[in-house]
Amino acid sequence: MATKITQKKSTRKPVKKESRSFMSKLSRLLFKAFLWFLGVSVFFVLLFKFVPVPFTPLMAIRAIESKKAGKEMVCSHDWEPLENISVNLQKAVIASEDGTFLKHNGFDFTAMQKAYKNNERGRRIKGGSTISQQTAKNVFLWQGRSYLRKGLEAYFTVLIEFIWGKERIMEVYLNSIEMGDGVYGAQAAAEHWYRKDAANLTPLQAAGIAAILPNPRKFTATSSSSYINNRKTKIMRVMRTVGKIEY
Repeated sequence: MATKITQKKSTRKPVKKESRSFMSKLSRLLFKAFLWFLGVSVFFVLLFKFVPVPFTPLMAIRAIESKKAGKEMVCSHDWEPLENISVNLQKAVIASEDGTFLKHNGFDFTAMQKAYKNNERGRRIKGGSTISQQTAKNVFLWQGRSYLRKGLEAYFTVLIEFIWGKERIMEVYLNSIEMGDGVYGAQAAAEHWYRKDAANLTPLQAAGIAAILPNPRKFTATSSSSYINNRKTKIMRVMRTVGKIEY
């Protein structure tokens, strides 16, 4: 007598080949995009180690904002080598923005921790960014506070610290940062505020420019408010402790 054997069908759904193929293609595409990003970012960091930065994303954003508001698009920007920028201004921005610039490797974790605690206690947002971080943001990124931008800022900060070094970071910073409404860089700022070259800035004048950096479109380096005058005094006092700058 023949016995009929019945095979129980599997209840598990088979994985579709199309789905596996799509995920594989997506993974390869993302990996290629990542490699392209690494290559392009390193290329531009290497390029700007030797070539002056012609413009920054912030300059483009400000130009678009002015056009939308129906204002004249003004962008004053003159590149100068670091030796043509007064040491007084170098000391002033260190005193104002990043007291440990010459010592840290791109990040001041103590300042970041203090900023985090201050922001938790009050409503006013206070940053802990170093000059290196600000330079990375100004040259390569957009304005904002998203986690993506902060992550990219950290990445570019590590790159410029490793490839550029402190002297080049200071040179790019002082030539690209916003120092007035439509005014970018030390030379343009010195001409705009004091009608002189950046090489000839006095300690007080340098402190005046550094004092307005938190909001250079709102504050003025000359005929300043009491708030800015107090900042100038404080910056000049700290400048004396900076000592000789050796990169």
